[in-house]
Amino acid sequence: MSTPLEHQLPAPLATQQQSALEEMPITQHLMVLRKHLFKMIALLIGLFFCLLPLANKTYQVLSEPLRAQLPSTSTMIATDVTATFMAPFKLNFFVALLLAMPYILYQLWAFVKPALYEKEKNLALPLLIGSICLFYIGISFAYFVALPSILHFFISVSPETVAPMTDINSYLAFCLKLFLVFGFTFEIPVITLLLILIGLVSTEQLVEKRRFIVVGCFFVAMFVTPPDALSMIMLAVPMWLLFEIGLWLGKLLEKRRTV
Repeated sequence: MSTPLEHQLPAPLATQQQSALEEMPITQHLMVLRKHLFKMIALLIGLFFCLLPLANKTYQVLSEPLRAQLPSTSTMIATDVTATFMAPFKLNFFVALLLAMPYILYQLWAFVKPALYEKEKNLALPLLIGSICLFYIGISFAYFVALPSILHFFISVSPETVAPMTDINSYLAFCLKLFLVFGFTFEIPVITLLLILIGLVSTEQLVEKRRFIVVGCFFVAMFVTPPDALSMIMLAVPMWLLFEIGLWLGKLLEKRRTV
């Protein structure tokens, strides 16, 4: 029995592609995957060592929002002997991974591309590019908007008798968690579109359940952000707005299908 995907290309071409993939042994698939993995790892290692001389400066850039909020009598501290080396080292790997991410996703795309039909390729590529851009936008929002506001709130409510001095490893872990949370949160439009594309939900169903989705945004934000109302609002509101953007794009997509 033919599947719907087989009708997205002319029958002879679809049959040829499917036959070629079926005839390829599993070992050849693994060899192709290994080639792409080598390229990804080589770029990641290369970027890591190229950025390593700038590791301390990179950490200074990361700590700037905190140092701007600290009183003049306070400073950042290291509670472990190796912290002054390991914190910039970990941050350097994270930055290298961020810079290499488009190339890593491109290599994964190149691996799965032969198995996709033409219509799937036309849909997958814009979604892939959009997800990368949204992830970077989410991290930028976290660094330039959310992080300074959250730090200002916590330092402003600290008792006068307590001098805030943050450990550099703790601050790094806090920032990386915040960046990843906002980065993945900004993928909501892409996730919404994918759910509509595969037919799991429709825009009408999402509109009907909008109130529950909005409540869910605040519920999720309450658990993944620091324990304060400001952090929760700064994550939940963008989640809701991004859902609305994804819903709007989904409605446009459904209209194009009916035309």
